[in-house]
Amino acid sequence: MGGDIIGLVAVVMSLGIPLGAMYTYYRVRKLRSEERLAAIARGVEIPMEPELTQAARSRRAGILLVSGALGYIATFALVATIQADHDIWTVAAFGIIPLAIGLGYFLDWSFIRREARS
Repeated sequence: MGGDIIGLVAVVMSLGIPLGAMYTYYRVRKLRSEERLAAIARGVEIPMEPELTQAARSRRAGILLVSGALGYIATFALVATIQADHDIWTVAAFGIIPLAIGLGYFLDWSFIRREARS
């Protein structure tokens, strides 16, 4: 394989994977809607799925971002330790960005919870 194919594959994958994910999301939503409409037409009672509160969404986003950031930092810390290369620690430092955003979501969640109590 030549070096020209690598660039083509990178472009196709970087554009194709998000498009495939969006199409899959669209199809699943469409199938769920059609299924609900068919059940309503037959007269079947459909329980509505409760939406998450703002506090629950903030808590979920905080958990996902903090755990992802810690995993990212730990992965590159392990690679830096194995390779004995100090430059890789610079890459691991980029994990602080989602870590800070996740901590911000946790702070938002605590504020929302405090306001709901009072």
